[in-house]
Amino acid sequence: MSVVIIALIAIIILFLSLLLSPGLFVFLLFMAIFLAIISIRIIYQYERGVVFTLGKYTGLLNPGFNLIIPFIQRANIVDLRLNVSDVPAQSPITKDNVSINVDAVIYYRVMKDQPQNSIIKVEDYRYAISQLAQTTMRNVVGEMLLDEILSNRDEASKKIQIIVDKASDPWGIKVEAVELKHVELPESMKTVMAKGAEAERIKRAVIIKSLGEAQAAKVVSQAAEIISSVEGGLNLRTLQGLGSIASDTSNEVLFFVPVDVLRPLEGYRKEKK
Repeated sequence: MSVVIIALIAIIILFLSLLLSPGLFVFLLFMAIFLAIISIRIIYQYERGVVFTLGKYTGLLNPGFNLIIPFIQRANIVDLRLNVSDVPAQSPITKDNVSINVDAVIYYRVMKDQPQNSIIKVEDYRYAISQLAQTTMRNVVGEMLLDEILSNRDEASKKIQIIVDKASDPWGIKVEAVELKHVELPESMKTVMAKGAEAERIKRAVIIKSLGEAQAAKVVSQAAEIISSVEGGLNLRTLQGLGSIASDTSNEVLFFVPVDVLRPLEGYRKEKK
């Protein structure tokens, strides 16, 4: 409405100047055109304009064609799109006294219904969000054990996101997500963890081997029971073993004759007597 009133006053002044002096009319006409051009503001769909009149917040400019009063009003453009910012690496100490290097990435945006707060209540909201995320990340990591950070990064990221989002609400900022990118351990800790992982693998290998040997012993004992329950079964098994050995001519075989082989001869001797 103020722009319309000023435009009407300008038209009246031009009309009066035309009646009084043609030269003055031309000068005022050029001035009016110049002021009209610099008063135009085009706002894109992903932006909002925060208007200050004589230093006081007076409203917002919506997407499209807008006019402001030159030299009296000023429009600050605020981008509503998602911002992606790296959180610089920090060196916090975990709850179990291990120093690690951690960095992250934060996703946030200016809320479309409160763009004025990002201008009025904070000098540089991007820098403020970065500093807030750094301090929060150090605090959250310091309250967690190293194993918890390595095995459950999502929990740490969620805690950071909730804290930063709540603290930045007065600035008109909505934190969408925080993700831990890299957790770097000291070299000494890497060596210890590598030895622990190697010991765990050896432990699993020994257990698997022992279970296999136990199962094999069980099967062998069952086979021995079956062979011993059949008369001459041991001889048959011996002949099978000899057959498998004889397939390679380079093998040298020492054959021990079991007592069971001689038992048929004992019976033959008795019949002869």
